[in-house]
Amino acid sequence: MATQYGIKFAVHLITNHFGTLVAKVCENLFKHGPLALDQLIHYTELTKEQVKNSLLVLVQHNCAQAFVPAPEDDVGRLRVRTEYMALFDNIIHRLRFPKFLEIVSRKLDEECVELLDGLLRDGRLTLKQMVDRASQGKENAVATNTVREILCKLLAARFVERCPAPEPVVSTSFKESTTKKRGAKSAKIFEAPETLEQRVIEAAVPGDGIRFSLTPDTGSNVDGETNSDDAQMSVEENVEEDQILWRANFEEFIRHLRHKVLIENVRTQHDDGTATVLNAVLEATRTGERKVKMDNSVPLSLDAIITEVMKTDTGRTMTIDRIRASLGQLGCSQRMIVDDSYSIDLKKIIERARNEEVDSIVLKRYGRDAYRMFRLLSKDGEFRDTDQIAASTLVEKKEAPKLLYKLWDDNYLYMEKIPVSGAKIPNTFILMWKVNKPLLWEYVLDEMYHAALNLNLRMAFEQEKDEELLNVPKDKLKEPGPLQKKYKRLQNVWLLLGSSLMKLDDALMLFHDF
Repeated sequence: MATQYGIKFAVHLITNHFGTLVAKVCENLFKHGPLALDQLIHYTELTKEQVKNSLLVLVQHNCAQAFVPAPEDDVGRLRVRTEYMALFDNIIHRLRFPKFLEIVSRKLDEECVELLDGLLRDGRLTLKQMVDRASQGKENAVATNTVREILCKLLAARFVERCPAPEPVVSTSFKESTTKKRGAKSAKIFEAPETLEQRVIEAAVPGDGIRFSLTPDTGSNVDGETNSDDAQMSVEENVEEDQILWRANFEEFIRHLRHKVLIENVRTQHDDGTATVLNAVLEATRTGERKVKMDNSVPLSLDAIITEVMKTDTGRTMTIDRIRASLGQLGCSQRMIVDDSYSIDLKKIIERARNEEVDSIVLKRYGRDAYRMFRLLSKDGEFRDTDQIAASTLVEKKEAPKLLYKLWDDNYLYMEKIPVSGAKIPNTFILMWKVNKPLLWEYVLDEMYHAALNLNLRMAFEQEKDEELLNVPKDKLKEPGPLQKKYKRLQNVWLLLGSSLMKLDDALMLFHDF
């Protein structure tokens, strides 16, 4: 769910990347929900051409999705109208492009990084456009087969996917429904989406057989192998291949980043051996994950876990008993083991990381006494009165109410007033305090979006203030003097703000994407 400052931050990113006109269209999609072209023209007060071009930019860069409401939802309308929806997550992912490139650099090679960089910059490309882009600035054009091989590597790793259907037909009425299967062509099971955005995305994304296949209708797979019948591929099929649009698969990158956070948190909480076992389980079951936010890992047998663990240097030093002990530390109790398969509670690891993040915020902002009281309530998850909290945390009775009120006033605590029956003084209440984690996490997330927006605005201010430096020749900036000092200061400020934003983004993903 997009929060108030989350939407402001998303619109700010669109403004920075594509200008005010596109941002105005995007802002109205967030404000009013899915809109048709004529509605957008009405709300934005822009010309038809301006709105159309803005929508094309948003769709090209995967920041908006078109869809057609199902006929049963369009009763009373004379014709079917295409509606457009802003994709909040994809807009925020633009902040993470350097992280995505770093993952590919680590997992694959620089050729894959260059191809992915083109997709991130341009949004969607055909194979021919990728070839043209790779050939820019080179004496000899890059061969199509060379680019196709690189694309196959990215498809095999699921870092790139086929673009979704341009205008899927989607039912906008929400009724109770049970888990169901798609057709055999897609061969995947999914649960009924909770929101219209999820429903539209689910309807637009093709099944895995098509989504990660280079030429789905000709039998070619991501390894570049073809059936014997494909040797005589027709001209029409070649044309079709040139028309296929490809884009970066944000879902896979977020899955990699989530796995990294899970592993590092377990390493901090336990040791390298336990982190190695978790890493082995996640690597072995990566393709079996139906979504990013998996509550539990895909069940895996002990033999399969041992095989995967032994692939690492740390794993080769571990005995079977040590691996079993690590699984126990990861919460794989006997009751969680089904058919000799182990499943790890990933949700618990993420929740612990969120708790630690909020605890650190409370400690820095309100001091150690407030931190102790907040931590007590956070662990208990139950209502406690002021005197109980003060006694349990050894905080002075006079100070406890002040600190609790401050935490409540800043939305970190939930409070209820319980009337005291038979009290000598009328209207006497006992104050009960509790941490409501879902509401708190949403509030903390909104605060983080606010901080990210402020960091971006500060970066824009610093750039505008010293804009003349960017036009000075680099040779002059190397000469000792006032210009060089000013330029070094700008570099240091940008480095500090940029690194702060990346660290803040790690926390944003923890509370929103993981």
